[in-house]
Amino acid sequence: MENEEKFYNERRSLIGGSNKTLKKSCFALINNLDDGCLMHIFSFLSPMPDRYNTALVCHRWHYLACHPRMWLRVDRFIKDLSEPGVFPDLQKAVTAARPGDTILISSGGSHLACNIQIRKPLCLIGGGELPDETTLICSRGSDSALELLSTCKLANLTVKAELGCCLLHRSGRLTIDGCILQCESNPLDYLSCPIVSTAKSCVTQSLMKSKGDSVSVLQTRIEGGAKAVLTSGDLVLQRVRVIYARTYLYFWFDVDHK
Repeated sequence: MENEEKFYNERRSLIGGSNKTLKKSCFALINNLDDGCLMHIFSFLSPMPDRYNTALVCHRWHYLACHPRMWLRVDRFIKDLSEPGVFPDLQKAVTAARPGDTILISSGGSHLACNIQIRKPLCLIGGGELPDETTLICSRGSDSALELLSTCKLANLTVKAELGCCLLHRSGRLTIDGCILQCESNPLDYLSCPIVSTAKSCVTQSLMKSKGDSVSVLQTRIEGGAKAVLTSGDLVLQRVRVIYARTYLYFWFDVDHK
């Protein structure tokens, strides 16, 4: 804030005028950019909350920040299937997505997610204010809700598995930020596990470096199941931190190479 005020004071001393006038002029200058240039700038912002907040500035920024080029949307109640970038279910959105895309999953109700394979870098974000407002449900008989074979990020989502696991990590760097992972309580609860990792190290002879598979969990609630993480590959649980907040436990930990 001090740097910002210093900038406006220096500008005012050079060209005159109040800070309020200068701020308006700076906003006007950025609005002189064409749509393509502004969208390119927005693409460098983190989807939540920065890019989301840009949509609240004005009608033009809302249109650009919500453009299908910026992220794809999953909306179970979509009526016009011809609308670009909007899909009725997550599987169709994942199939249509390009590497590096962000998929915004609408809040309200539940979205079916059974054995959805993700083989390209993607970011999946829940559209509600809280993670329990956007739920992915894996029905009984499926191995997992999501099977991850590439670098991915999940944020602000609830993933619920009736039996099996919520997330099956095969390879890549997986980040789980501000989510809820739930395994349903039932007589076969000991067979369930919120996170299962089968990643194995892949060492190149020339560089002698591992492929970089890992799982990072940040401020996430994990409920039910035999254990929070089950590993059958080369990764191990590390750097565990737990915070008790009223009725919930929030976890921070990594599943990485020794």
